Amino acid sequence: MVQMSCVADKAANLQKTIAKIKEAAAKGAQIVCLQELFTSLYFCDVEDHDNFNLAEAIPGPSTDTLSQVAKENNVVIIASLFEKRAQGLYHNTTAVIDADGTYLGKYRKMHIPDDPGYYEKFYFTPGDLGYKVFKTKYATIGVLICWDQWYPEASRLTALMGAEIMFYPTAIGWASHQSAETNIEQYNAWQTIQRSHAVANGVPVVSVNRVGDEAGMKFWGGSFISNPFGTLLYKASHDEEETVVTEIDLHKSEYYRTHWPFLRDRRIDSYQDITKRYID
Repeated sequence: MVQMSCVADKAANLQKTIAKIKEAAAKGAQIVCLQELFTSLYFCDVEDHDNFNLAEAIPGPSTDTLSQVAKENNVVIIASLFEKRAQGLYHNTTAVIDADGTYLGKYRKMHIPDDPGYYEKFYFTPGDLGYKVFKTKYATIGVLICWDQWYPEASRLTALMGAEIMFYPTAIGWASHQSAETNIEQYNAWQTIQRSHAVANGVPVVSVNRVGDEAGMKFWGGSFISNPFGTLLYKASHDEEETVVTEIDLHKSEYYRTHWPFLRDRRIDSYQDITKRYID
């Protein structure tokens, strides 16, 4: 996990990130997950048309650079970027690059928030690629992005597609005017919902958030890794940059899925109404 703060200079953020990827590789990392929109400040705090200039094609300049880094360091890279698909059409997108530098594809964020300080609907079109898994050198991974993490349907479908690990690049923080009690409650809810995805699906979950103060928001860091039964394997600090390597035992999913057979006991014949907005 690379948990870091960002500045307004895209090139500086990219070079800083590359240094941290190399640091992770030197520590033995095989898969490196970066935080959401790591090449810039979190620009969705305002509705500003100039911010569309931050977007780029995927694949494009950043993925080309990161492909070389992945190949040189024999690591898979999960890279969250602002995608320009066409004039007037933009997505919040994560690219996945294999350890030999091969671009494997991308996932476009499906759930787009619109809240004070998080005006993402102004910038991003909802994803239209569906939920995705990527068969990398080291594992078959599923990728979801930030606001997706609150939706059990997204994690379930990704797990059913064969994800062995689920990754959540994230940018979420506390408003500066909030009380400490509110901050604690929000962070705990954020972590709990994602650990519940690990439990329900029997797969490890990795969530990588940013740190730093930006436009009245303190990004709360707290990146973490959960085993397939919700146990924390690592939790990062709320305010420090961290490059962390944690070992994940993929065989644990078999153990937990056989001892707690939630997938076996699913009543798929009874879930038809899940596709309705609300049941009156």
